[in-house]
Amino acid sequence: MCFSAQCWAAYHSYTREFGADISISDFARLYGYRRTKGASVKIPKAMDAAFAQPHTDQEREIRALIDEFNAGQARTWEAELFTQRKRLADAERALQVKTTKKAQEDQRIARDKIEQRQGWLAALHRRELIDDDSRIFPMWYAPVMISEGGRRVVKPMRYGCRLAGKPANYDQRFPGTYNSRRDNLSGYWKDAFGYSHGIMAVTRFFENVSRHCAEGHDLAPGEAEENVVLEFTPRPAHTMLVACLWSHWKGSGSEPDLLSFAAITDEPPPEVAAAGHDRCIVPIKPENIDRWLNPDPRDLDALQAILEDRDKPYYEHRMAA
Repeated sequence: MCFSAQCWAAYHSYTREFGADISISDFARLYGYRRTKGASVKIPKAMDAAFAQPHTDQEREIRALIDEFNAGQARTWEAELFTQRKRLADAERALQVKTTKKAQEDQRIARDKIEQRQGWLAALHRRELIDDDSRIFPMWYAPVMISEGGRRVVKPMRYGCRLAGKPANYDQRFPGTYNSRRDNLSGYWKDAFGYSHGIMAVTRFFENVSRHCAEGHDLAPGEAEENVVLEFTPRPAHTMLVACLWSHWKGSGSEPDLLSFAAITDEPPPEVAAAGHDRCIVPIKPENIDRWLNPDPRDLDALQAILEDRDKPYYEHRMAA
């Protein structure tokens, strides 16, 4: 499974590289939706940064929504900082009188939360982008390139696919739908495979694995299993065009429409398997972009051939920072 990926979060990268149009109205709807839902709508900082210098009325509208959201986040975290600083001061005064477990716990928790909020505020105000600003996780939003009327178009979609017609609670019942197993494309994913295909541009991906598997040894007697996150980077380094399926879920009442996607995964190459993971994303070759984005549901074998004739780099890995 692709637990996390460092993607092209800025939509204009797709316009430069692939000549794709931007569905700016879909970006505007997403940012308007975040205005009502708040921090539960996860958007990478690099995607916000794409609107730092707006040129159109809709881009200026999006920029204003981003600024409004960031100001609200800052107010919330600054208020939490004030609360935790008071908690820390109270705990330290109590410890000067008597050492108690409660005061020690309050001191530890307050220090951790102060450091965390300070880090969040620093990241919020930081102008220079870093690699992590383009990293997405399940249920985060990312630009995805699709085809509409034969034109390449970029839309913001949630990484976690809710297929059209499914109830909204599928997000909770099936939390793994950010990945689409290749061996289940004609099963659970049959309504999307051959119909609605997309591409997410990715420079590296991250996976959860057991430490003993990553280090290439069996668990020692009495050794507890420990999870670590590995970062996989293609060699030679290049942007991978990850094959995706997507869906337009129609909302009703207070539930808005949802654009969402899943990355297709397959059996891992030897170096990924040796690192302890049993799945891997499927990057397609550049020459197959339009055939993948404009699928023929009557010829699924041709689509499977594109997935089989994939980009096959060597994946170098290391412990994620």
